[in-house]
Amino acid sequence: MNATDIRFPVGISGLALYVPPYRVDLRRWCEWTGADWDKISQVVGSGFRLPGPQQSVYTMAANAVLRLIEAYDVDPGKVRYLALGTESSTDNSAGAVIIKGMVDSALSKLGLPALSRHCEVPEFKHACLGGVYALKNALRFLETDGDDAVAIAVSTDKALYQRGSSGEPTQGAGAVAVLLTQNPSIATVNLRESGTASDYRGVDFRKPLINRNGTGASPEFVDIPIFNGKYSTSCYVDEMERALEDMYRKRSLNPTAYLNEVEAVFMHRPYQRMPETGWGMAYLFALAKGETYEREELAGYCDQVGVELTDVLSEIGSAAGLARYGVREKISEDIFPSSLTVLRAFRSSEQFKHVVADKMQLGSELMRELGNIYTGALPGWLAAGLEDAEQRHADLDDREILLVGYGSGDAAEAIPMRMVPGWQRAARAIGFAESLTPFIDLSQDQYLALRERSLTDGLEYTPRAEFVVDRVGSETTQSFQDAGIEYYRYVQ
Repeated sequence: MNATDIRFPVGISGLALYVPPYRVDLRRWCEWTGADWDKISQVVGSGFRLPGPQQSVYTMAANAVLRLIEAYDVDPGKVRYLALGTESSTDNSAGAVIIKGMVDSALSKLGLPALSRHCEVPEFKHACLGGVYALKNALRFLETDGDDAVAIAVSTDKALYQRGSSGEPTQGAGAVAVLLTQNPSIATVNLRESGTASDYRGVDFRKPLINRNGTGASPEFVDIPIFNGKYSTSCYVDEMERALEDMYRKRSLNPTAYLNEVEAVFMHRPYQRMPETGWGMAYLFALAKGETYEREELAGYCDQVGVELTDVLSEIGSAAGLARYGVREKISEDIFPSSLTVLRAFRSSEQFKHVVADKMQLGSELMRELGNIYTGALPGWLAAGLEDAEQRHADLDDREILLVGYGSGDAAEAIPMRMVPGWQRAARAIGFAESLTPFIDLSQDQYLALRERSLTDGLEYTPRAEFVVDRVGSETTQSFQDAGIEYYRYVQ
């Protein structure tokens, strides 16, 4: 089935990014903590951002949405679907409507009409996949009752980990807004060709709203996740593979041929090495399930590292039982040890460069500065990649690129997109690199203070053309209650 099977093509017509100005330089962070900079640079990236006391996931999202509307000259009255994807909500009642309210107030100040009063405002939550679910449902809206309308899906998050944990250098904060329309100007998306998968993985990555000892509510722990590193990596690899298999099946694709032929790949990117590992493993999985000549290629990589092909085939074939894996007893073990060993041999091959490195190069350098913004990591990489492709004069007209989203807990999506001729014009309006400035490099004391949501001396930053948290309500009288509710202000 292709784009001609639906009434009209729908897809992506624009992207916009917002990140806070407060930057942690990972080289300096390594000096503070004694971490190995060479390793951090190769595996993680070069920096990440933290929100300041006047910033929240809602202000970041509103900033991204307003930038999107301005950059693409969107008629606010035609926005009838505004979806929010986040795993960092601080309000368990309202969601995207908070962002709508902020954007409407700014539009009024700018002399522009408000977003449509008939705009749907859903929020989606499933770890890092919430933004992809928001995007998918925005496309469904356009295909059904969204005639003459446009939709916006915004992903916003802050990633914070315990000090000294393996996750600490992979922190981040920001928001990415995506403009979705009929007859799109960047890429068409046919959801009938996409793949999906889900399976419950209880201790993969969670944010329980209770004390670590399980005795009651504890807001101070809301931002700090429970995660189990090696198990979480295996879950990422496995669930991504299941979504790809669903896409292969729907489209009657040869997996190995497809992985060789797709023009570019953008995946959920908690840190630089993770998508490289995931896509590399996807290729090994494809070889293992392929024809004789494909298994012969896999056998060659096995021979280089002294691994038996039968061990790899058995390991991949037993992955269906991952959900019933003896997590507590084997939580620190790799679930795909033989395959990961073979991956090291594959990494050194020319084929790895063709199948993995070359297909992931667009926007990769820019993403080293973004850190992990959970739901925003995938759309952020897409934004960086499209801007990079335009500047390189890459020939992407009518080419297929692939988005692979993932959310711990556990679910994944494989969504192919076809680039529209003339996509370059819309890509020039993204402004990804520009959105990374201005920035303030934090000292160690300033970094620690911002983790506690407080300001320190030397952090001179004047907001301009953005939303801030003006104050937080505290009243709980019988006649009026606003305790904990954020009040926002647009600073022109």
